[in-house]
Amino acid sequence: MGIERIIDPVEHEKAHAKVEQVSFYSEALKQSERFRKEYDGYLNVVKSEQMPIERCPDGLIKHIINEQMNTKEMCLDIYMHFIPEGKKSGKHRHLSEEVFYVVEGSGYDLHWDVKFDCNDTIEFEWESEPKKFEWTVGDFVYIPPYCAHQHFNSGKGEARIVVMNSRIVKAMGFDWFEQLENCDY
Repeated sequence: MGIERIIDPVEHEKAHAKVEQVSFYSEALKQSERFRKEYDGYLNVVKSEQMPIERCPDGLIKHIINEQMNTKEMCLDIYMHFIPEGKKSGKHRHLSEEVFYVVEGSGYDLHWDVKFDCNDTIEFEWESEPKKFEWTVGDFVYIPPYCAHQHFNSGKGEARIVVMNSRIVKAMGFDWFEQLENCDY
């Protein structure tokens, strides 16, 4: 059996039909070249004085690495979260995993795990009762994807945690990030 017997003439004609001409590939090559030139100027070392502070719905944070800071790190956002004694952060959820390391203080997290189903659409539902996770200096805490979560300082003095999130999921088109409750400070 020759190759001509395998090829469907209708499909062959459709594949060669006159359609709009584009230059996506060529444009991607040019964009990559521009990016590589820009990348050479991005920060390899971020000094403390280059890390901006932001008061946001989640609380007071110091950006260590953020996509708007033009650093060579392209996958992670990292910030230090300051939580005053007896206070709580905002409550939020995002599709990326999150991890944090406790630098100072102690407290706990509440995590509302997500359940989902993929029928015709993706349907999400969160647990009504949260899981509680105690933490203190030197601890590492993992937060699963799209888990609603909130940090509480139950210790003496300020709590400081270094939070890390991946930007990869966002770049894939899943920029699902929701603030559910603001901090109380």
